[in-house]
Amino acid sequence: MKIIDPHLHLFNVEQGDYHWLKADNPPFWSDKAVINKTFIESDLVLESPLQLTSFVHIEAGFDNNQPEREIDWLEKHCQKPFVSIAALDLTKSSKDFSKQIEKLIEYRSLVGVRHILDEQALLLLTNKQVQQNFNLLNDYGLNGYGLNKDSLIFEVQMPLTEHAPVNALCDVICDNAEITFIINHSGFPPADIHSIEWQLWQSNLLKIAMFPHTAIKCSGWEMTNRHYQSAWLNDNLALIFNVFGAKKMMLASNFPLCLFSKNSYQYYWLLLLNTEFFQALAKQEQNALCYDNAFRLYQFSKS
Repeated sequence: MKIIDPHLHLFNVEQGDYHWLKADNPPFWSDKAVINKTFIESDLVLESPLQLTSFVHIEAGFDNNQPEREIDWLEKHCQKPFVSIAALDLTKSSKDFSKQIEKLIEYRSLVGVRHILDEQALLLLTNKQVQQNFNLLNDYGLNGYGLNKDSLIFEVQMPLTEHAPVNALCDVICDNAEITFIINHSGFPPADIHSIEWQLWQSNLLKIAMFPHTAIKCSGWEMTNRHYQSAWLNDNLALIFNVFGAKKMMLASNFPLCLFSKNSYQYYWLLLLNTEFFQALAKQEQNALCYDNAFRLYQFSKS
């Protein structure tokens, strides 16, 4: 099975900042030491019958003031084909925001950006300056920017269990048709599938999936529950597939954070691929979720 992992992080703790990885800074996870070290491409070990062909690197806080430094490090050290998502502060002035985009798009691997929304999602998505900056991102896709890419991607990291922030997100998505919006970590499905929160999460997925320029990545399960079970994983995957369909859903790892719950990269992927949900898919659908969709959405054909 060929795999493009569309959501992982490599760390260089000797050269980067990684403010969030330090023990004295939030998030205050008791097991943070598991990932507070350098992870490089050679740590992405998959063995037969799995084959990691390429990956999407998601910014990890190497240097949020100069996010191009992280991409520079990656492009100098990674051997596999990859594309990168850079950090970009949505609250910058339009002038500074444009300057930062101009720096980032000089890098061949750059396909998109991320500003982690999380609990600030409603505040950010209804902010006029943030909305103007989304319009600037949209213009790059609309007018082209010289790198043979179709559009810029915005990675959406926020819980989808409340209607107000999701409605604000939908307004932004509606107003920016040239940006591809990709939901990170399945929008953080709640641990209890019988809860009202899980129903809210499901209804909000439906709102987002309506837009043709949206997609979703399935990873980050450990962020909800370090001890998640395969039955819960299976139920979430099946629901997401029913909502987004075979062409807008991707399986991903969130490496190295997946190691909070599973003891190896290989074990994590085998868990996904051995779920009842995945095994019941047609071969073409399996390939779509593991490889084809990421290849298309992250524009590997133009890298």
